[in-house]
Amino acid sequence: MKFLFDVFPVILFFVTFKWGEGHTATAQAYVENYLSSLVSGGVSSPELAPIMLATAVTLVASIGQISYLLIRRQKVDAMLWISFIIIMVFGGATIYFHSDTFIKWKPSILYWCYCGAFLLAQFVFKKNLIRTAMESQVKLPEQIWGKLSLAWTAYFFLMGVLNLWVAFNFSTDTWANFKLISMVGIMPAFIVIQSLFLSKYMTEAE
Repeated sequence: MKFLFDVFPVILFFVTFKWGEGHTATAQAYVENYLSSLVSGGVSSPELAPIMLATAVTLVASIGQISYLLIRRQKVDAMLWISFIIIMVFGGATIYFHSDTFIKWKPSILYWCYCGAFLLAQFVFKKNLIRTAMESQVKLPEQIWGKLSLAWTAYFFLMGVLNLWVAFNFSTDTWANFKLISMVGIMPAFIVIQSLFLSKYMTEAE
């Protein structure tokens, strides 16, 4: 459930974008009616209407996501705060400058923030973030925790690079597909592979 909650804005972005592509005139009308006051110059091209609308929906969903947790007095994870701030900045820039460049950079910036956090924690503060999150449920040898942290660091760095490659070498439609697949396909697959690798070490620890 937590995974679905975390990726909820991404799913909404994808669904809204796909709908907007199939209903360009309606998407453009929504952008003109509800976003024109937020757009520099007050106008936007029909070609950008689907991604403008999808970005706006994502901003609202992210605000609702954080508000829900705060109202229920639940802890908001640091990574969720980072994601919220980045989508507000890059999503807001996408709408204001009516340019999809900013929203396409957003996933890479987010991935690299995670990558930087892992590196900073491990090599400056001597703290393993993966171990902090998982040690109460999983017991592993000391050296494996270090490898696990580096694996996630490499994953976030490479995903950031891959996102930019897809974003600026393929169509926006292809990029939107990749954006969803990276969250609901690639990341779960990485976790499964990681779990298979760790299983022998967890058995030895027991």
